[in-house]
Amino acid sequence: MRLATYIAKRVGYTVFVLLGLSILIFTLARVLPGDPARMALSPRAPEWAIEKLREQLRLNEPLPIQYIYWLRDVFSGSLGESLVTRRDVLVDISEFLPATLELLLFALIFDVIIAIPIGMLAGRKANTWIDNLVRGFAYIGVTIPAFVFAIIFLLIFGYILQIAPTVGRLSPGVVPPPRITGLLTIDSLITGNFSVFVDAVSHLILPSFALALGPIAQEARITRASVVENLNKDYILASIAHGLPERLIVLKYLMRPSLIPTISIMGLDIASLMGWAFLVESIFNWPGMSRYGIIAMLRKDLNAIVGVVMVTGLVFAIANIIVDIIVSLLDPRIRMVERAK
Repeated sequence: MRLATYIAKRVGYTVFVLLGLSILIFTLARVLPGDPARMALSPRAPEWAIEKLREQLRLNEPLPIQYIYWLRDVFSGSLGESLVTRRDVLVDISEFLPATLELLLFALIFDVIIAIPIGMLAGRKANTWIDNLVRGFAYIGVTIPAFVFAIIFLLIFGYILQIAPTVGRLSPGVVPPPRITGLLTIDSLITGNFSVFVDAVSHLILPSFALALGPIAQEARITRASVVENLNKDYILASIAHGLPERLIVLKYLMRPSLIPTISIMGLDIASLMGWAFLVESIFNWPGMSRYGIIAMLRKDLNAIVGVVMVTGLVFAIANIIVDIIVSLLDPRIRMVERAK
């Protein structure tokens, strides 16, 4: 199967998944206890005003009719009005999402540059002190939640040692670059403002590393297990017996198949990163979409809740499509299986 056809099938599956997710979260948001109209106007608001807002939100209509109206608005480019900010939810998300994406991007960078090398090293040095050290780190990283690491980093590096900023995306008095992508690091590089870039990176280190430690531990453990397994394969033993250079064996014959399970699990880790970002952003006062989502849930902001979940699902779906493409490039047998179906 050609790669374009493979991608088209994955995109088709994603559309159905997102449609199902929209039905599920739309229904859950409306059946949860609490009157969103009364919460938006305060309990002391007159009944006529609350009833008028219910009509504007179409809350008096049956759920299927409400969903059809919402879906029509989505296809017209709107996610509805937020009851908290009184703006289109799409406008709110476009303002807050880049901060969360930047946090996830740096967490993934830490993930890739740390998890794969230490996993490869532990696998090649199996049952040595290096392997034991990596496995101990992996155990700690998997069992301790990201928000605990966030609090520890905040206390040690922010308040005790005072060597890293702990609040927000930029230091007070630093003027952000003109908004191009919404990602401060990229926008500052595009505009050539390197001092802002350095300041933005310094604010990203603690929250993104706290967010990344769990995935780093898990993927290092998976990479280590895959390397140990592949080292005993016949083609690796034959390469060693023929006297091929160790560097060539590792980079060309060992790394590629060993990374397939790791890359696959990275797609699932995107979801965990998005989930833990809700708490990490709150701890570091990070102005991202996760904090916006928490406020929406506490205030039962219906359109905002659905919008945040749908955008999160879309990011997760796109990440998994990218992972599927990378895995299919690493292992062409996957495309051959798809062709046989």
